Amino acid sequence: MFKKLRNRFLIVNLVSISIMMLVAFATIYTITYQNVQRETNMELYKVSDFYHSPYNSSKMPRGEDGGMGTGSGTGSTTGSGSGSIPSNGMGGDNGGPGGDPNSPPARSVSFMIKTDDQWKITDTHSRFDMEDTFYTEALQKVDQNKVGDSERQTGQFALDGTDWAYVVDPSGDGHMIVFIDVTAQQGILTNLIYTFAVVGLIMLIVIYFLSRYFANRSIAPVREAFEKQKQFIGDASHELKTPLAIINTNADVLLANQEDTIANQAKWLHYIKSETERMTGLTNDLLYLTQMDDSRSTMIHAKFNMSDAVESIILPMEAVIFEKNISLDYNIEPNLTVHGNSEQIKQVILILLDNAVKYSGPKGAVNVTLQKQNNDVMLAVSNTGEGIAPEHLDRIFDRFYRTDSSRARKHGGHGLGLAIARSIVDQHKGELYARSVVGEGATFYVRLS
Repeated sequence: MFKKLRNRFLIVNLVSISIMMLVAFATIYTITYQNVQRETNMELYKVSDFYHSPYNSSKMPRGEDGGMGTGSGTGSTTGSGSGSIPSNGMGGDNGGPGGDPNSPPARSVSFMIKTDDQWKITDTHSRFDMEDTFYTEALQKVDQNKVGDSERQTGQFALDGTDWAYVVDPSGDGHMIVFIDVTAQQGILTNLIYTFAVVGLIMLIVIYFLSRYFANRSIAPVREAFEKQKQFIGDASHELKTPLAIINTNADVLLANQEDTIANQAKWLHYIKSETERMTGLTNDLLYLTQMDDSRSTMIHAKFNMSDAVESIILPMEAVIFEKNISLDYNIEPNLTVHGNSEQIKQVILILLDNAVKYSGPKGAVNVTLQKQNNDVMLAVSNTGEGIAPEHLDRIFDRFYRTDSSRARKHGGHGLGLAIARSIVDQHKGELYARSVVGEGATFYVRLS
């Protein structure tokens, strides 16, 4: 059950984080893509405007013979094969320092193709030597169907391992298409996708193990509560099973001797009454624990005299302790006050004192001290006896937990007293713990403020 709960938690967590990562990555990629496209279009329009400039059209670099190489309709920067145009370098826009002011912006590789209405090449221009077939192939990549009569049309394509962006400017007698190399920009977008994929995969792996760790920690209290509930139900059933069996057996004895008098069968009735009282005490303790655990239960807290509360419990029990041949010694610092519910704190004192008396050895001793420690009040109740083994110290405050079931039953306990004391002290934001030396005795400490 808990494994399924953990797996569901993992699945929900991973799906939620994956969706958020995808949304975040998609947003970053979209913004980056739009910025790259915007810069690409700005560069395209800048180069296109240069070729549209009448001044630059008249001053455009030509072949050695000054012509534009338009004789065959597929002219290039090499004219009609009579040499190449010297490169203008990679200076700033419009040639930059030391560059030709009549050359196109040189931040990226670019070239231009002019066509007639039938999309036949009439003129070309480039700062680099290019073959005629390259212009033809580039023109074939242009989406001619989407080109309007008056609006610029942009697009992109890949040719011979290079990414190109183009803009088509319709003119009265044909089209002018300007191309620029955007391989670097497309590389940025591609690398961004790969980076997102790798980073996302690594993050999912890390998140999986982190989620698994925290899922195990999250369900640990649920598992512990469930196990305690199962143990509680089993222990309560066991505690009720014994007195019910005794009551049932004694009732059968009474029914088998219906002719006998009540006086002659009094001991069976006393057994029934004793076990009934035991069950009544058990159910009352269980109800009290339930009320203590209910967060809706409210307690009236006020300052009260802790010293008087301890004395009010010790004095009535002195006679009982004396009858059991147990010595009692106490040292109570006067006028110590704490904030809380006096009746519940008295119940804690009574539980600890009763527990110390029950488990003291023959001719044992019980010692009670109350003193101030820093800003807190410390109550210590100790006894001589067998003590408590270290493996039991952390569990003696659990419900129904007893280090020796047969011995506890002999003393009439059912393992709820210390659990009730712990619940009360926890409600008062205090601390209850035990220290023991096996074979010598044990001491229970209550720290309140």
